[in-house]
Amino acid sequence: MPLTIEAVPVLETNYVWALHDGSHCVLVDPGSAAEPLAFLEKNRLELTAILITHHHRDHTGGLGDILSRHEVPVWGPRDARIEQVTRPVGEGDRIEIDRPSLSFQVLETPGHTTSHIMLHDDERLISGDTLFSIGCGRLFEGTPEQMLASLDKLSNLSGELKIYCGHEYTLDNCRFALEVEPDNMALKQRFEEARGLREQGRITLPSTLAEERATNPFLRAREPAVIEAANRREPGTGNNPAAVFGVIRRWKDG
Repeated sequence: MPLTIEAVPVLETNYVWALHDGSHCVLVDPGSAAEPLAFLEKNRLELTAILITHHHRDHTGGLGDILSRHEVPVWGPRDARIEQVTRPVGEGDRIEIDRPSLSFQVLETPGHTTSHIMLHDDERLISGDTLFSIGCGRLFEGTPEQMLASLDKLSNLSGELKIYCGHEYTLDNCRFALEVEPDNMALKQRFEEARGLREQGRITLPSTLAEERATNPFLRAREPAVIEAANRREPGTGNNPAAVFGVIRRWKDG
């Protein structure tokens, strides 16, 4: 059966992604246990694996309760802070799962945390809190240089990739991005689309990598309009991409 990806909302803004074939399911970043467990039961799905992108509690908090009911492998970064990971992976590794049939390439993407990973195949990118729709994660443990280098790893990937990130932040991110690029027509269109979806109680994800390249200021640190905005915000920034990225990130942090 073809793969289906469904969002299970947890906590305030998080999504646990459920990848399933109608019978077998893989969960991504279960920050809570009750909702994904209920999803599995309601849809009569057998849990076969869990994927983790980083150590933050809102992405790992449900692991203990889920694993007490389902003894499955947990793939995640090499980080002692995630003690439940049984299949640690890093840059260049591949995650192979039989049921449902999945094969993901691993990218190490430090910035939000030092050990964050993203996963991609030919159709989708599981980006955790490194790349959001119209945004990126706060730099809790990394530097602007690290985060920009992490995002630059996406430069050779297909624009058709669907982006499955960890949070529903699109609307707020659009509002900020419009401060950076108020004349970006693609961004204005995404803002209107996101606003309409949220008014209907629908999620705004996934986006595509092509959409992010056209609208996400954190992927656009080399664009003249973003460079100009960074220099207005912090005069003397210049056009170094990491410096521009750092200004935009500090601006977003407020």
